[in-house]
Amino acid sequence: MSRLTLVILSVVVLGIIARIEYSLFFRASDSCVINDSKYISWKETLIDSVGIPEPAINLAFNGYLHLKHQNLLRNDSLLTIIDFSRPSIDKRLFILDLRNERIVKNTLVAHGMNTGGQDAESFSNEMDSNKSSLGLFITQGTYEGKHGYSLRIKGMSKGLNDNVFKRAIVIHGADYVSDSFIKQTGRLGRSFGCPALPLDETKEVIDLIKDGTCLYIYHPVLIPITQSDLEKLP
Repeated sequence: MSRLTLVILSVVVLGIIARIEYSLFFRASDSCVINDSKYISWKETLIDSVGIPEPAINLAFNGYLHLKHQNLLRNDSLLTIIDFSRPSIDKRLFILDLRNERIVKNTLVAHGMNTGGQDAESFSNEMDSNKSSLGLFITQGTYEGKHGYSLRIKGMSKGLNDNVFKRAIVIHGADYVSDSFIKQTGRLGRSFGCPALPLDETKEVIDLIKDGTCLYIYHPVLIPITQSDLEKLP
């Protein structure tokens, strides 16, 4: 089986999961109005001025509403989006203040070593894959571990990220996440699958989003599979 075939099959599987996940979010959030003029205006700003992809915003906001509708968020004022469609040299973590419609933090974040080099390309929910996981998460509590001050996260997308606790995927700081590392190597370093942050910003970010906020990690592979993709299969 060729590498192209394997890639397309992976996209098919993830796309099917994402399509189910996406439709569930919309059904769960029918009672939550997100398409008012205020939301649309801010959404356009996030797309045009900040450059967050529209599918990332739609998936993240509907995931957030899905969790809020079920009273699963202890703090529903913040939404964090990690946009893995961007290269690692970009600041691709965004913390959104939903009440005041502003970005409170935008910083670097690393992906897993087997997810890719400069670009994030491959994702997994499997043990020992050393890959990043995608989808919807809820932040948990903090602890002091081998990487210092760290934040546990709970995967809420079945089949996409529900093994993150068993995989010990957490948010932590790392010395390979910095502008100086980029200057030396042309990209960020990589983790064992954790969303790793700049050391000097780790505490700030963790203290902002800890204890029950919504996190969405996006990549275009989450966009539901199309008929044209299926036609590429041999």
